[in-house]
Amino acid sequence: MFSLDLTGKSALIAGSSQGIGLAAAQALADLGATCFLIARNEERLQKALSTLDTSKNQQHRYLVADFSKPQEVRASAEKLASETIIHILVNNTGGPAAGSISDAIPEAFQSAFEQHLICNHLLTTTLVAGMKKAGYGRVINVISTSVKVPLKNLGVSNTIRGAVASWAKTFANELASYGITVNNVLPGATSTARLENIISNKVKKTGITEDAATEEMLSEIPAKRFGKPEEIAAMIAFLASPLAGYVNGTSIPVDGGRTGCL
Repeated sequence: MFSLDLTGKSALIAGSSQGIGLAAAQALADLGATCFLIARNEERLQKALSTLDTSKNQQHRYLVADFSKPQEVRASAEKLASETIIHILVNNTGGPAAGSISDAIPEAFQSAFEQHLICNHLLTTTLVAGMKKAGYGRVINVISTSVKVPLKNLGVSNTIRGAVASWAKTFANELASYGITVNNVLPGATSTARLENIISNKVKKTGITEDAATEEMLSEIPAKRFGKPEEIAAMIAFLASPLAGYVNGTSIPVDGGRTGCL
């Protein structure tokens, strides 16, 4: 019962064509799960699929859906749910563009809300019936440390991430009695395309060099380095496993110690 083994379990991983999503799919496959990747870029999905472990005879697949179109995401999830039970859902979507909240237009909040909270909700509500039937479910939301301490120059992201964390806590309370847990993983600065965009945006806004912008970010991290996608994926894999059955409704930073609160 208390193990990391996911043999016989199925997982749907959002945003899994690259970055943290891909690393999460790889980690889950390594533990024996059958993985269903979902993202909008089919070419990247095909390449990602070929990197997944199949030593437990898993038949991995991918789904193409654009998270800026919630109904497209819903249709893909409904089709998948009609074919198989998904035990593990990793909600993961690229973050909103950087920028101050005072400069944000209302449409930016609406778009981010749909791409993150609404798509998370559609995926979860579509798949939860199968989890209840199986008596096993894991919903893991990849959010941000901004749900603990808002981050500079990420006004829209801070707002939406907080909404997702509150949504997740509410869902965790409602689903716990069915053997389903809902948790949030909060990556700190992690070496992904998202981090590159944040650094690039900082360079454009301030006029400092890329090296200076990088060093400024590193100075705020006690570990003095950026995280690796695989390190975020390791926490996701743990939360997906039977070993984490009593971890529920919490938000766990994986950030090298950067978050300035307990």
